[in-house]
Amino acid sequence: MKPDLQRCLDDLARRINEDEEAALHRAWRRFLDDAHDEDVFVPPTRTPRPPATDWPAVHINDALHDPDLMLLQQFGMVSEALARGGNAVLGVRCNYGVSIMASQFGCTVIEMPREQGDLPTPQCLDGEAALRAAVDAGVPDLRTGQGGQVFDTAQHFLEVLDRWPVLGRWVDLYHPDGQGPMDNAELVWGSDIFLAFYDQPDLVHAVLELMTEHYITFLRAWFDLVPPHDDNVSSHWGFMLRGRIVLRDDSLMNLSPELYTTFIRDREGRCLTELGGGAIHFCGRGDHFITAMSEIEHLYAINMSQPHLNDMELIYAHTVDKGIPLIGFDSAAAGAAGRDLRGRVQCPKRPPAGVASARAAVVDH
Repeated sequence: MKPDLQRCLDDLARRINEDEEAALHRAWRRFLDDAHDEDVFVPPTRTPRPPATDWPAVHINDALHDPDLMLLQQFGMVSEALARGGNAVLGVRCNYGVSIMASQFGCTVIEMPREQGDLPTPQCLDGEAALRAAVDAGVPDLRTGQGGQVFDTAQHFLEVLDRWPVLGRWVDLYHPDGQGPMDNAELVWGSDIFLAFYDQPDLVHAVLELMTEHYITFLRAWFDLVPPHDDNVSSHWGFMLRGRIVLRDDSLMNLSPELYTTFIRDREGRCLTELGGGAIHFCGRGDHFITAMSEIEHLYAINMSQPHLNDMELIYAHTVDKGIPLIGFDSAAAGAAGRDLRGRVQCPKRPPAGVASARAAVVDH
């Protein structure tokens, strides 16, 4: 272990206030138990605790090739949260980007220029023959591509969390970015997949089936190595949720509800059912598939961005009105809702307008 990492972890362990962390977790559990008494749940903040030592800045391109630097970069984000006095649930992950799953099929991992400071992305396979060969080969060895780095770095994280017990109690090692069946299919296939839904539906089904099997196999291996603290509740990206996984659906905005229902929904449902349930994240517009998505068993939350691109009344009708909370939701959008959010919306900060009064008005009538 690098001396810088040990010095910084000692500093971090001294700064965690266990009473505040316990209060934050209790508040989240009340929200997840549908026992929160306000329309919008904003987790309690910590007392700011700046570091007593210098934390070196770690460039993501360097962290990709050195486990100690990956830990230093991730625990550095925890240090920043404590210094700010923020209210995010403390967590770290093996932060290797959206390319993890695609790399296991032979997709080349493309690192971004250093000045960009962003995570890598995969280059898609070269043509239909390579796709069909991947389908014929089945689920790849989980240590190929970036897989070996992910599991080896996870073991390094676990050793740290065991050596510093206060970190082990309050800093969650959450699952890496496995994307989801559709996003991984697009990453491996490339943008031509959107034409293939119409031109080659059988091949699309075969690729999506492989991506589903791969996702489930990979995440099962992850949870064998990194069992959750609680079978019913986990954390991810600073929030808590019922279940274990967060599927990512950033490609879905390009697909019709019919294509989503025919090709993808049941496969996402299988991931959620077999892996203990969880949440789905999507970027951009999602109101066209939210009705079908909301019918998935073991879907316990939605994490969405860019509410201004959506018919939010339709979103609310098929999330909070059905008992599915919105987590990590935009505060301004919650403040502008003008309707009862049923205590099932979580925002990182207080909405600028009082939505509690909107709830009261609905109840009064």
